[in-house]
Amino acid sequence: MSKVFKKLKLFQKAEVESKIPIPNEIYNFRTYLFAFLASFGSQIAGYDTGFIGGTCSLDSFRDEFGINDMSSSYATYVVSNVISVFHVGAFFGAFMAYPTGEKLGRKIALFISGFLLTFGGAISLASNESTGLHAIYAGRVITGLGVGFCSGITPMYVSEISPPAIRGILTGIWEFQWQIGGLIGYWINLGVSQHIKDPKRQWMVPFAVQIIPSAIFWIGIFFLPESPRWLISKYKRSKAEEKLAYITNLSIDHEFVQYELSIMEEKRDFKKLKYGEGIFQQIKSVVTSPKYLKRLFLSTSTFILQNSAGINAVTYYSVTVFKSIGLSGSDAKLLSTGLFGVIKLLASIFWLAIIVDNWGRRAAFFYGCIPCAITMYYLGAFIKITDPASKLSSGQTQLDSAGKAALAMFYIWTFAYGATFNGTCWVYCSELFDQDVRSLVSGINAASNWLWAFIFARFTGNMFEAMDYGVYFLFAGCMTVAPIIIYCFFPETKGVPLEVTDQLFEVPAWRGRSYALSQLSLLNREALEKEKAISKDEEDSADVSN
Repeated sequence: MSKVFKKLKLFQKAEVESKIPIPNEIYNFRTYLFAFLASFGSQIAGYDTGFIGGTCSLDSFRDEFGINDMSSSYATYVVSNVISVFHVGAFFGAFMAYPTGEKLGRKIALFISGFLLTFGGAISLASNESTGLHAIYAGRVITGLGVGFCSGITPMYVSEISPPAIRGILTGIWEFQWQIGGLIGYWINLGVSQHIKDPKRQWMVPFAVQIIPSAIFWIGIFFLPESPRWLISKYKRSKAEEKLAYITNLSIDHEFVQYELSIMEEKRDFKKLKYGEGIFQQIKSVVTSPKYLKRLFLSTSTFILQNSAGINAVTYYSVTVFKSIGLSGSDAKLLSTGLFGVIKLLASIFWLAIIVDNWGRRAAFFYGCIPCAITMYYLGAFIKITDPASKLSSGQTQLDSAGKAALAMFYIWTFAYGATFNGTCWVYCSELFDQDVRSLVSGINAASNWLWAFIFARFTGNMFEAMDYGVYFLFAGCMTVAPIIIYCFFPETKGVPLEVTDQLFEVPAWRGRSYALSQLSLLNREALEKEKAISKDEEDSADVSN
């Protein structure tokens, strides 16, 4: 099986120069399976983006909780709260992932995440007309905690068990699963609106479906090995040998296994001398280190860039977006959001197969801005000039040629964004930091994602009411400025081993990767020459004694 994976062009990437040969066995089925199982929790995050906005727009849901009887502004306020409390839970869950993952291990942290996801989904089903939205609020907060947990752990865990050459693909499975969940969410909404006539069941089914992937994720965690890097950080060498040998499909005494573990131990011991150990030492290491603070600012900024493209605004308010373009009728809008989910999934497959480990992370960010800006400018101009809302109010329900072009532009934006920005943020953030602070910064990065998702999910409804077409110009303007920021400050991390990320920041960002790899090659050559010199001295000593 490992030979099959190595021979596939999709998975065959150029390794950086190494001190020892890279065995084919490390490209085995297990590595992909572990990444898939660990990333299954992101289906819940994706499902939430796909189902909650559409479910809240169903008349059955709005009638059950009296939303249709509220004023427009108050109804927007209530729906925004239902959507955004999920992100509040995820924000705090991401921070809780750090001490849990550091003290108890990556696997136990993921197990806790699976429990919270399943428990939160079940609680949401207790809401009804008489009890109000309280159970939905509580369930969504708890589900958010679980998503925050796994978002702070999974990308880090997968990056720790991945060979550098395919780390982007394996970490990117998180994003792929996210889009699968989103696609299911979009089509579930359309399905219940067309085929379930009982009002209560119509809105409850989408809430209930989220329990299924949660349970699968929870069960799948039992089959995951603990991260060898975490085990080494806790001085559990024998267990680390066992797990790394299992992951790489090699024997414990294989030179590759022993070499990898020795590199991990050297890095651990060096950081121990410099910063010490423990949870608070990680905090101290980051807070007192300008280089880590700079890197942390960079990693958390990726989610600002991501949201400035408009993704969470569009995702959670897709029905509103399609209404602003001129689509009428709940089924037409839900069908359009379903196609939106299909395109996002196809884009994520394209990103996973072609972009992330071929173009790289920096290029994906940079070139993704261009089509995102152009399409958003068109949408803003279209709404400004043609005023589709007034046409709908006058009874004109068919899209004209300009409206069809606007819909096409929206789908082009969806593919361009999904094939560049969408998953690259998670991959990039998982690669910027050393093992000594990775648990802490992974939680902070995940929290940054949920903070900005909360801000846009909570206030986008108000933005559409206040700014109308100006929302699209805002996102377009952000995407116009973003390439300059990316070029100047974001180094490429493709194929750079986690143990040499420091070198990325010793030169300007556009030279970071080439410099880091050159330094790694230099160190490997020096190590080989040193070993040869030692061997020659030993041979000379043996000749003298003879």
